[in-house]
Formats: sequence, C-alpha cells, structure tokens
Amino acid sequence: MIIHIDLDGVIADFDKARNAHPLSKQSPYKGRPDKLPGIYKDLEPIPGSIEAVKKLLDDQRFEVFILSSAPWDNPDAWTHKRLWVEKYFGKAMRNKLILTKRKDLVIGDYLIDDLPWNGAKEFKGTWIHFGSDAFPDWEAILQKLENP
Repeated sequence: MIIHIDLDGVIADFDKARNAHPLSKQSPYKGRPDKLPGIYKDLEPIPGSIEAVKKLLDDQRFEVFILSSAPWDNPDAWTHKRLWVEKYFGKAMRNKLILTKRKDLVIGDYLIDDLPWNGAKEFKGTWIHFGSDAFPDWEAILQKLENP
C-alpha cells in the first residue's frame, strides 16, 4: 500500500513555529504564515510523529512518501522542507519527498493530511484526516493502518 503523509501539521508542528515567529503578526505575513522567512527551517516534530512514521517505514506492507505543498512565494521553504525530512528520516527519505499543490493528482492508497486543501479532500485513495475526531493523533492512525 502506498501511503502519503503531509508534513506541516501532521509530522512537523507548523502552528507552534507560526505562533513563535517574531514577524507572524506583521504585514505582509499576517494571514500568510507560509511566507514567514525561515518558518520551515527548524519545525519541531509533532509528538509521536517521528516514531510513527519510522514504524510505517519499517513495515514491509507500506511504501511511504512525504507529500507536502510548498509556498510559491517562499522558495526557501522548498529547501527547508527537504532538509527537515533528511534530518529526521535520513538521506533515503529525501528521495521520497513530493512537493505539489495538487495532492489529488498523486496516486496512492492513503493520504494522511490535517487539511482538505490542495487536493487532499479530493485524493483518489482514502484521506485520513489527521487531527479529526476519528484520527486525533498518530496512535489512532497507526491503529487504522495496521488493522484496515
């Protein structure tokens, strides 16, 4: 089974970084946190996310990719996301990073994403809505994937 996992808000804590960024309430960044300089560089992992993704990576039933959207107006974000994935998952995983604005065009069985935007809601496989009542955390997601 092919599993795509969103980065921001699912593995990496974008909200925490946004709230802590000194420019987050200033123009032109207010309401556009994806444009904040360096916002993606040192995101903290969401609790349990690194261990859960590594568990999926070690499971022979799954082929795992990171499927993320990167802002066009913040090209440093593309580099920072790639470096973040390598930092936490190693060099092999950097080749499994897919950056796109159209997640619905990517082929897979599951998409784990916290938001319906950028085609997540229209994904042709099963969208697992991270942070929802049904899937509030990584424990619930692992339970779903291990016992489909």
